[in-house]
Amino acid sequence: MRSLRDRVRPHRLRGLRVRLVLGFAFVAALTATSTGALTFREARTGVLRQSQDTVIDALRTQVGRLAPGLDVPADRAQLRRFAADVAGAEPSGTWRVLVAYGELEATSRPGDPFEELTPAVRDAVHDGPATVFQRVNRGGRPALVVGMPVTFGTADGHGTIPSGIEVYLTVPQTAEQATIDALVTAVERATVPALALAVVLALLAARGVLRPVRALRRATRSIAQGRLDTRLAVHGSDELADLSHTFNETAAALEKSVAELRGMEARARRFAADVSHELRTPLAAMAAVTDVLDEDAARLDLDTATAVRLISQETVKLARLVDDLMEISRFDAGAAVLHRNRIDLAESLRRTLGARAWTDLVDTELPPPGALIGDVDPRRLDVVVANLVGNALRHGARPVLLRLRGTRTPDAGRHAVIEVLDSGPGIPADVLPHVFERFYKSDAARTRTEGSGLGLAITAENVRVHDGTVRAANRPGGGAVFTVELPLPHDGTSPESGP
Repeated sequence: MRSLRDRVRPHRLRGLRVRLVLGFAFVAALTATSTGALTFREARTGVLRQSQDTVIDALRTQVGRLAPGLDVPADRAQLRRFAADVAGAEPSGTWRVLVAYGELEATSRPGDPFEELTPAVRDAVHDGPATVFQRVNRGGRPALVVGMPVTFGTADGHGTIPSGIEVYLTVPQTAEQATIDALVTAVERATVPALALAVVLALLAARGVLRPVRALRRATRSIAQGRLDTRLAVHGSDELADLSHTFNETAAALEKSVAELRGMEARARRFAADVSHELRTPLAAMAAVTDVLDEDAARLDLDTATAVRLISQETVKLARLVDDLMEISRFDAGAAVLHRNRIDLAESLRRTLGARAWTDLVDTELPPPGALIGDVDPRRLDVVVANLVGNALRHGARPVLLRLRGTRTPDAGRHAVIEVLDSGPGIPADVLPHVFERFYKSDAARTRTEGSGLGLAITAENVRVHDGTVRAANRPGGGAVFTVELPLPHDGTSPESGP
């Protein structure tokens, strides 16, 4: 079954691809929109300016040609003829002209209200001799309004004299608007292909970026699985290539370090195993001698007897330490062998207590005979229970309780649960994570005990080879509790049975 991390990482890569595509699409859309807006603005300005300049030039030409025929002061009939003549300069008949002189006004089309003319244009023409223009929109119909004063030239030809006559022209700009609308449509149509092209480029770019990322992910996973000789192919000289090169250097350094550590660990294991093996023979002789001395200790003087008993005790401790070291060496070398048997777990626990004369020292909560059958190595189960109960008696306080029960869970299946509870001070919080480590001491200055410092480590290894788990905790009411869970065979008795 794939782990949660393995299931999540591909989604991260897909998320990166999506972000790249969206990023490219956003940049393309922004670029296309900005370019289109700028292009549209320039094209619109150019179209309108060309139309405006053409109209203004034509109006100035026509007014300059007709102005000498005006009489000042002018009457309404003369203003009407002048307006009609100016409007006639446009062959298509789209010009509409209004001519004003003081309070008199006349249009090129009788009854024309000339609604496009705004007060702002009138004021601008009144205030100065310049030609002014304004674009207006009436009822959705765009138009250009141009206003200019009519002036007469002086007799010497070096100046102008205002005549008081003002000419206003309105020209529809439907053609220009159609051109602008066509530009908008063209920009909109160009944006879609630009976005499509951006998505294609984004996919290609994402593929190029994610290929080395995927390779790096596979290589990292391979390293995590123990294949330290994994390397990446380096292509190019960009940042990803530099990352691949750095990964290769890191993997090479890691492989070298791990090889050195494994060599050191192997030599340390061999040394411990060799020393333990070599010590067994002299220790056996020493144990035989101390047994003889123990028998004669009662006839020796007090100091000699004390020394003999001390030597005997230390020899026993040393022998136990050597045995534990050899046992640990077997686990380290992978030489620990399970000899499984179908046994009654409750009866096995009773035999462990009886063999060590702990029956009266330890309370028990065990299921009846035959209620809980396990497929275990009896010798190793005996070591597990003896180490935990002995640890509770030495470092905890009575009463000590040994409990056995069965459990069943939908995910983990059937398990036998062995618990050893004591009534001592418990385990300090900073010690709990380390209780199963070899030779771990919570206080470097504490006094020596009869244990080897390997009992709980051997317990953990024996539980592990049974595919079980062991953990330590503190009871809410005080004291420590060690819990062992061992898987049960599928055809065993019901795990819910218990006392």
